[in-house]
Amino acid sequence: MFTGKDSPAISGQSSPAVLAGRVEGKMVDRAGASKSWSIRVRRSAFGLILTLGAVAYAERSQAGDFSGDVIRIGIINDQAGPLSDLAGPGSVVAAKMAVEDFQKATPGLKVDIVVADHQNKPDIGAQIVRKWFDVDGIDMVADVGNSAVALAIQSIARDKNRIVIYSAVGTTEIGGRQCSPAGLMWLHDNYNLVAGSVRRLVSQGYDSWFFIASDYAFGRNMVEVSQRVLAASGAKSLGAVFHPLGNADYSSFLLQAQASKAKVIAFANAGEQLVTSMKQWNEFGMNTGPQKAVAELMFLTDVHAMGPETAKGLTTVTAWYWALNEATRAFARRFYKLHNAMPTAPQAAVYSAVLQYLRAAAAAGTDETNAVLEKMRSMPVDDFYAPGARLRADNKLVHDFYLVEVKKPADVKAPWDYYSVVETIPAEEAYLPLSQSECPLLKTSQN
Repeated sequence: MFTGKDSPAISGQSSPAVLAGRVEGKMVDRAGASKSWSIRVRRSAFGLILTLGAVAYAERSQAGDFSGDVIRIGIINDQAGPLSDLAGPGSVVAAKMAVEDFQKATPGLKVDIVVADHQNKPDIGAQIVRKWFDVDGIDMVADVGNSAVALAIQSIARDKNRIVIYSAVGTTEIGGRQCSPAGLMWLHDNYNLVAGSVRRLVSQGYDSWFFIASDYAFGRNMVEVSQRVLAASGAKSLGAVFHPLGNADYSSFLLQAQASKAKVIAFANAGEQLVTSMKQWNEFGMNTGPQKAVAELMFLTDVHAMGPETAKGLTTVTAWYWALNEATRAFARRFYKLHNAMPTAPQAAVYSAVLQYLRAAAAAGTDETNAVLEKMRSMPVDDFYAPGARLRADNKLVHDFYLVEVKKPADVKAPWDYYSVVETIPAEEAYLPLSQSECPLLKTSQN
């Protein structure tokens, strides 16, 4: 069947190096298409940084107060490491598509996209974003894709009053105790990912759980949230083990999970970590044992890398899937031509976030943060990703979620056609109630 792992469209070494240069002319994308692009490449101690002047934008022709006569957007994520397939270069493709679509309706605004690799290191991510805000005039940052890096960036964005729109950031702290007026959650948090599936499985008798999780902010927060939901549902956690980011050998963790006798083994990791741990789960024969494996966070690219034989029967909750309807399929076909892979939920969210930000800035006639935020809060989303969705008071974009199951290999009729939608989780059930939120913005709005 359709297995294997595609190489990223933009890659770099994970260790800091010094490289400066400029490339002009033809560039071949993942689909093999040749495009005329201008790319400034710089690698510093802060990671890989790319400035894409890829799209020929018209000069601003309409009145408006935009600093430097341009809107500058920074995409920061893992470009070449264990989380790069789920977002990485594909998020850059999605952002560029959003700019192109925006330009069709609003050709008078110039937009620059800058790209950086935080290497999954909070200090590197913080240094990049601080320079973006202080020196480079970046108006908005999108994606991030790592909870520990997100927490470091959130405090900078709060101090600088600059907008950051998070995709694939799971920690509930960003929308909870660490929420910020300019920090927006566009895709999900760990409560969205675990609440529906935990309750459903507990109702089916899966009332004892053991966790294998990434040992950083995302994994620890996901286990904590899962254990709270389990307790509220009358079920119990029998323990958890945490592994380093990018770990290659999960045998000891799997054996501990097996020895727990828990009915569910929940994996609170993603990307290469989930792929490797599930392959080893099958190699050890645990897929035929009495314990049920649950991927608390899984992306389409994870399934593609595992192959449906390994992934079959896994369930997960996702905010978006490319084959939901004709509008999502149309976007996916466009994306595939540029990236040679179907879009993940984070990549679709980056498209939506960038497009909504640009529409809000155009409507406000300025890139000033507070004016743009006012428009973003008042304007419903109008795209294939989350039509009609709005930001609520804790800066979470509220939309439906989907409980999906990986198909058996015989049921996979086309490449990337991996999910069956088991049920839709309505927005009103998918989010932690505001009455239980610890976000300080709620207290401010009530005063």
